[in-house]
This record gives sequence, structure tokens and C-alpha cells, in this order.
Amino acid sequence: MNSRVTVLAPTPRRRTALARRLAPVVFLAPAVLLMLVFLVYPLVDSFRLSLFEWNGLGAGRVFVGLGNWAELLHDTQFRHALRNNLLLALLSVLIQLPIALALALLLERAGRGSQWLKILYFLPLLFSSVALGVVFKNILDPNFGPLNALLQAIGLPGLAQDWLGDTRLALLSVALVVCWQNIPFHMILFMAGLASFPRELAEAARLDGARPAKVFWTIQLPWLRGTIRIAAMLAVIGSLRYFDLVYVMTGGGPEGASELMATYMYRTVFSSYRLGYGSTIASAMFLVVTLIAALGLRLTRRFATPV
Repeated sequence: MNSRVTVLAPTPRRRTALARRLAPVVFLAPAVLLMLVFLVYPLVDSFRLSLFEWNGLGAGRVFVGLGNWAELLHDTQFRHALRNNLLLALLSVLIQLPIALALALLLERAGRGSQWLKILYFLPLLFSSVALGVVFKNILDPNFGPLNALLQAIGLPGLAQDWLGDTRLALLSVALVVCWQNIPFHMILFMAGLASFPRELAEAARLDGARPAKVFWTIQLPWLRGTIRIAAMLAVIGSLRYFDLVYVMTGGGPEGASELMATYMYRTVFSSYRLGYGSTIASAMFLVVTLIAALGLRLTRRFATPV
């Protein structure tokens, strides 16, 4: 008995449905591939290398299991670097966000000519962090820097300090430069939040006799809670990952006063030639940033707004 198998050609409707299902895959594939190669693989490989004691040269890798992690738990230098990172994050939130919000409000009310002010205020974010580090290192130089020269010229020589060489001032000096560079970014976020604010609410409040300050505190600021939440999280995460500007200005010194997790990792790998332990520090950085970001998002989720 002969049997016939009939193959039905795909109809145009079936081809269209198949194309629609495959289109997202085709468009997302390059991005997913790049993330796998440049993000996921280095992250997984970093955790893998943390299980070895290796100088990064040759094939003399020694498997130590969780030995590097055990050492990290008792590493006072890493705890000091973590504390400095957390302090930098706190200073970033307390300094960057209020100034950025004030600038956004100022530019919103500036009216004509505010475009030039926006460009001027945004310039610090466009500069290279390495270039800024070199510039501010020269500005804060205790002997030839213009800051101390200015203080002496206006009759305040007692305020002249070794800004980057004093263990009490190094981290604060670096933090101020970090804040100065990143304030424009948060200013743009707040300007976007203010741009979406319904003007009729403010007009109604003014018609009821509310002053501009009361309008801001009772209407505009609650509207910006979601933007503030995002800005705070970005400031904290960025501070926990900071490296280039701090390394150029102080190298983590003096005496580890401005040491961060990233600078400590760099010195461990490229000065002490301990690639395995450096990978452990890098992996710990990832875990710390992920944990803090998750906790921050969970604690501030109730403040979410459409902006």
C-alpha cells in the first residue's frame, strides 16, 4: 500500500507570523552576544581565577579553593578600602544631589539664555577623568598649586593645606572633585523630572496663595521622589566603582587614606603580582555593589513615581 506525504507550503500569513517571532531574536542577538563576551564571561572568569594563587605570568597556577576568600575576610586593608568607598558614596549623595537639584531648579526658571548655562554646567561631565585628576592634582599642590596661592593672597594662609598629602583631607579632597565632575549628570536627571511636572498643579497652588517655596516642598519635591531615588542609587553605585580619578590624584595614598576597593585591586594585581587575590577583590566588589543596589532598590521602592 503506497502512502503519500503531502507537504504544505507555508502560507504568507504563516511566514509573517514566523518573521514577527524571529525579529526580536535577530535584533537582540548582537547585544546579547556582546554582553556574554564582555560582561558575563569576564565576571565568571574572575570568580574562577579567585580560586587560584597566580602571579598572572606563566602557567604556575596553584588551586587554593576558598583560600583567597578566607584571606579577604581578614584583610584589614580591604575593610579600610570598603569603608572609604562607603564614605565616598555617602558624601556623593549628600553633596551631589542637593546641588544638582538646585541647579536644575535654577535653570528651569532662568528662561531666555539658560541654554548657555546648561552647556556651561554640563562641561565637567564631558572631561576625561584622568585629565581632571591631573588638573586638580596640580591645583591642590601644596607648594605650587593655585588654591593655596589664592588663600595666601587673600590673607588666609592658615587655611592653606597639603590637600592630597594629609591623611585627614585626602579622601575629602578627592570626594569633592568626584562630586564636581558628576553633579551635571544628576542635574540632567532632575531637569528631566521637572520637565514632566504638570504645570497646572503649580499654577493652581499659586492661585490659592502658595508661595514658590511651599509649591516646591509640597508639590514638586514629592513628584521628584522617583528621580531622587534613581539619582541616589546611581551615585552610590558609581562611588563604589570609582577608580581612575582617585588613582591619578592620590594613588590611594597617603598611607591608604584614600584607598578604594578598585585602587586596592589594581595595586594587588599590578604591583604585588597577585592576580588570583586581585580577582577575589574584584569579585567581592561585584557582590558588594549588587547587594547594596538590591537593598537600596528594595528600601526605596515605595517612593517610586512615574518619573
